[in-house]
Amino acid sequence: MTSGEEAALRRRRRVRRRIRIALAVPLLLLVLPVLVALTALRINYMGDPADGTYTRGKDAIWLGHAWVDGRKRDADVAALAARLKDTGIRDLYVHSGPLEHDGTLPASSYPNARWFIAAVHREMPRIRVQAWLGDVLASESPHGMRLERAATRAAVVRSTREILATGFDGVHFDLEPLHSGDQDYLTLLDALHRVTAAQDAPLSVAAHQIDPVPGFHSFWGTTTGHPKWWSQKFFGEVARRVDQIAVMSYDTIQPLEGTYGGYVAQQTSLALEVAPPTTDLLMGLPFYHENRFGHWNHAETVPAGVRGVRLGLSRTDADRANFGVALYVDFAAEEADWTAYREGWVR
Repeated sequence: MTSGEEAALRRRRRVRRRIRIALAVPLLLLVLPVLVALTALRINYMGDPADGTYTRGKDAIWLGHAWVDGRKRDADVAALAARLKDTGIRDLYVHSGPLEHDGTLPASSYPNARWFIAAVHREMPRIRVQAWLGDVLASESPHGMRLERAATRAAVVRSTREILATGFDGVHFDLEPLHSGDQDYLTLLDALHRVTAAQDAPLSVAAHQIDPVPGFHSFWGTTTGHPKWWSQKFFGEVARRVDQIAVMSYDTIQPLEGTYGGYVAQQTSLALEVAPPTTDLLMGLPFYHENRFGHWNHAETVPAGVRGVRLGLSRTDADRANFGVALYVDFAAEEADWTAYREGWVR
């Protein structure tokens, strides 16, 4: 090889090295913040929960529609009573909708509700039965419920009066996707609370997760079109308008059990900081098993969730009385989920 050829080879190598560096820098800038965030969450999962951070007897579970549509019988209620005996569960969110997009709710949606309520009150007299009502909002597509329409909000209020007249002890709303700062939602909650308070019935809502860093919902919404998170301020505004708020602390995109537990610990602390002590604050636990983007079964486990809840509670407000966990969902739960809930949280 001549000296000229050697010089050309060295030039090509330098060019290739510069190209590799040029390609690596943006990738590093993308990956490094993710690695830093995951490391911080894993560190947040370390340490020991404080003594006494166990159930306060104010837990809840989401139940499927089968309990009010005629598929369940007395034997099923007896089995449910046996399952819930000596746990901390006080509230059942039984699916009784969904609401129509105009806010109405046909009575045909819950034909066996009176039977179920009576059976629960007979078999489990200290447990409350709440009607779980939800719908898809037209916040990210042209289809769904439009809370900006006063007539729709008024119909939701009427539907609430009707379903409480059926005998439910309370009502639990899950409207998604609900963007942070939605003033129409706050207006609806004010109207709903006037109705439920007049009947001494709890108003309960399922809540989105809180920004893990300030403004994250705005960044995520800009990049994906789905904000997903709420600001901590908006979470507090919702919590002040209801009697009970259950954080859907699952479907977190976390890849590892340790980072999921650290994330739940963070969510618990963020929620405790702004939820009034008079409002029941519940942290959701995943009683279901799926593998897809956003939820990895090996990461989002009940043991990690329980430990995360206890860590967040310990660090922020270990003596909070109006606090619990909410189990999602009965028909997908496995025996190991119930065991982890009992051993980790009920004791």
